[in-house]
Amino acid sequence: MNVIKTLIIIIFVSLLFTSCHLRSGKNNYIYHHEVGEIFTTEFSIRYEYNSSLLEEIMTEFEKFNQSLNPFRENSIISKVNRNEPVELDSFFVTVFEKAMEVSAKSGGAFDITVSPLINAWGFGFSNMDNVTPEVMDSLRAFVGFEKIRIDSNGRIEKDDPRISINMSAIAKGYACDVIANLLRSYGIENFMIEIGGEIVVQGVREDRNCWRLGITKPSDNLFSRELQTILNVCNKAMATSGNYRNFRVVDGKRFGHTVDPRTGFPSEQNILSATVIADNCMTADAYATVFMVLGLEKSRELAKTIPGLYYYFIYAKPDSDDFGIAYSDGFEQFFTD
Repeated sequence: MNVIKTLIIIIFVSLLFTSCHLRSGKNNYIYHHEVGEIFTTEFSIRYEYNSSLLEEIMTEFEKFNQSLNPFRENSIISKVNRNEPVELDSFFVTVFEKAMEVSAKSGGAFDITVSPLINAWGFGFSNMDNVTPEVMDSLRAFVGFEKIRIDSNGRIEKDDPRISINMSAIAKGYACDVIANLLRSYGIENFMIEIGGEIVVQGVREDRNCWRLGITKPSDNLFSRELQTILNVCNKAMATSGNYRNFRVVDGKRFGHTVDPRTGFPSEQNILSATVIADNCMTADAYATVFMVLGLEKSRELAKTIPGLYYYFIYAKPDSDDFGIAYSDGFEQFFTD
């Protein structure tokens, strides 16, 4: 009996010491703020921890760049686009499979092979003048998500070697998820990650309240940052896509930068800005683009089929300079008082 009592006392003291040690460690936590540039855009990361993790964050970004940065000559995605043998990593496979899922669910409104069409309209890597239906038809011969896949050996298989892929409409969102997972691996409970407008938040900010995230009011003024509304968000991801600043005028007609992969022409739908809140930023990022292509009514119908997804649309009213607001059931939970 004395032995059992002794063991109980030892276990109790050990647990007490561990608990005190953990509480002491938490007392050393402060909010760090890391800023910089990645993927030709800015990032801002706030997190509560006992030391800076900037070096670890940049290492993770470098891995991501080596996988999915189409501007890096030796990245996996660049080698895939040049039809060179390359081993796909988990970053590439995760984003590719999610892109294929969203493409199928949206009826092709989302398509990572759309780069030739974007380039033709001057929103991608290069510019091309004299865009015509004939030009679009020729380009669409090697555009289409159903024309590319990962085969049983884990390699990219294309129906046409001219097919190239661009993950920009989903990769930034996934990069937020990747950094979020990195912070979670260190036991960090409170953080906000923002990369070029895509955001993941968990826990609370310094004042122990949910994170406050703004949705910008549509404006042609590149320097305008007037807010349409402010949201309180905990443990969610948010992405916004909009056409009201990035557009091109062709023959006196205004076209947004979101190209409809199904037609080859920039979308002329009525949504000016689509904000999506979801459980992960890769999903939010992809569907924000989808909704810009589909327009108000079709987007509403599609959103109903996606569990855990919430939207906030700012749309142009017919024959009016004014705009309207539409948001999904349950979005009210994010509004500030």
